[in-house]
Amino acid sequence: MPSHHETRVLPYTAAQMYALVADVASYPEFLPWTAAARIRSREDRGDHEVMLADLVVSFKVFRERFGSRVVLWPGEKRIDTEYLDGPFRHMESCWRFAEVEGGCEVSFDVDFEFKNRLLQGAAGMFFHEAMQRIVRAFERRAAELHD
Repeated sequence: MPSHHETRVLPYTAAQMYALVADVASYPEFLPWTAAARIRSREDRGDHEVMLADLVVSFKVFRERFGSRVVLWPGEKRIDTEYLDGPFRHMESCWRFAEVEGGCEVSFDVDFEFKNRLLQGAAGMFFHEAMQRIVRAFERRAAELHD
């Protein structure tokens, strides 16, 4: 199962970066390979919010929709995502945001496995590069919004 961990220190607040990643509906505006996003539901549970969301991912001939449960923890500045339905056998990710001198430390972890062996093999070849591009896309978006 491919997994990826990345930590960056960015010149933005933890609240700014948390809000950017939590805004799933805006992903098609800046995130590579994201063709569409739809929020199915949002439920406030006091200390956290649960969002069910669909993303359409498009890369060359590959175009798939997948659903996920996104749990927003504003007090902890953490966002957990787990796979619900679509082309994966398994997918989990976690974003964490912490104030540090000069900005915010952003930590991103993801691991997944496609159901289809061919897709899994193809994903394995470019997985780390793709994850780095995604993190850089969030960085660029933060610069557009906050610089």
